[in-house]
Amino acid sequence: MSIADESGPEPGSDDMVAAEYVLGVLPADERRAAARRIDAEPDFARLVDEWEVRLSPMAGAYPEVEAPTSVKAALDRRLFAGENPTAMSSWWSSLAFWRGLAVASLAALALYIAVPYLSPPAQTPPRRLVASLAAEGSDVRYLALYDPERGAVGLSHVSGERASGRDFELWMIEGNNPPVSMGVIPAGPTAHIEIAPEAREKLGSGAVLAVSLEPAGGSPTGQPTGPVVAAGDLKNI
Repeated sequence: MSIADESGPEPGSDDMVAAEYVLGVLPADERRAAARRIDAEPDFARLVDEWEVRLSPMAGAYPEVEAPTSVKAALDRRLFAGENPTAMSSWWSSLAFWRGLAVASLAALALYIAVPYLSPPAQTPPRRLVASLAAEGSDVRYLALYDPERGAVGLSHVSGERASGRDFELWMIEGNNPPVSMGVIPAGPTAHIEIAPEAREKLGSGAVLAVSLEPAGGSPTGQPTGPVVAAGDLKNI
């Protein structure tokens, strides 16, 4: 099995920039430039919209996290340091606009901004890894997101169809070691594959992911038997 050194879309192409903008992996200056292009270039804005549609189902696997109850008290201390606590409490609770939708939105925005500073996590969670999977001569493309905390790979199917009676299978390739099967990729626009515990550390160090075309149900040998139709390096978000 061989994998081209340059797999995936051409670096710097509008399609790649739009995907990286949606994933949030662009450096700050490039992200600002992309944001300006969204306002000025309808074709580029359309690419960004398409990637948001493709990638949004992947977020469904990650539930919302409710802000801790200590956040309001921390906001009080940060925003009203030096005020009389009793007077401050009375002022805070008596304002009529707190009962309106506008201020509810404002409070949500304040929480969104303040939570990372006021309530930092006990430890920094492992960083997620992302890969664009593609190969020269193949129309199969996937975007892959590995979440070390969940021990799962989320896949967004961008293009290319499996032949009748065949399946796509996901593989991890670490250096010169034989490929390790991550499992058959379920059909559909998005999929999630749970990773065996013994493979998670290797995958988290930044291995290559590859997709091969196999008989229905996956490779019968434990190694790829069909062509590699997409591949790419996992990179930190």
